[in-house]
Amino acid sequence: MLTSSVVLSQASSLLSVQQWRDGELRPAQDCLAEETPVAMVYNGVSHAVMLATAQDLEDFAMGFALSEGIVEQPSELYGIEVLEQEQGMALHCSIANERFMQLKERRRTLAGKTGCGLCGAENLAQAMRYPRALNNAGEFNSTSIVSALAALTSRQLLQQQTGATHASAYVLADGSISLVREDVGRHNALDKVVGALAKTGQHDKSGFVLTTSRASFE
Repeated sequence: MLTSSVVLSQASSLLSVQQWRDGELRPAQDCLAEETPVAMVYNGVSHAVMLATAQDLEDFAMGFALSEGIVEQPSELYGIEVLEQEQGMALHCSIANERFMQLKERRRTLAGKTGCGLCGAENLAQAMRYPRALNNAGEFNSTSIVSALAALTSRQLLQQQTGATHASAYVLADGSISLVREDVGRHNALDKVVGALAKTGQHDKSGFVLTTSRASFE
């Protein structure tokens, strides 16, 4: 039973709760992960509203633009402005005019993806899009994967607080974790990693991505 809450950050809140222990109700504190409506705005036009954990939002904006094909290169996203609004956050992105014209032609309206990852598509062709194959012949030792998986838990700070978030990590070939991003949504966590790698230029195909939960259709 929830009774009151204190916002610790935009990513989590501390709540006063009643817990059932040993046959009786007892007061306790619980930390819950927060989801916030995040509007993706391109050249002044709102394109999508996602539910996301409100941290690393510039990474999220970059990764979402790349993974959705709104831009093809990080250099085509000129700037990102994060604005807090009464009902959520707005990520105002300035993109190349050519990409903006293509975006308007798609006329795709998203109201936040569900777990299947297909909602928001206007037709079957949009729903069943397949990315270009990666020209990457890299191989990774199984010990590197196991090592990274074992180390990931200690890097999931929000998960340790709330027990309710997914994580994606970029892992170097030797199994060492380079960066981690967290979100209630696993798609969002992966987009944040994509954005972080694009911003730092660390996308040389020398490592791999490790993500919690299942690998989804996208």
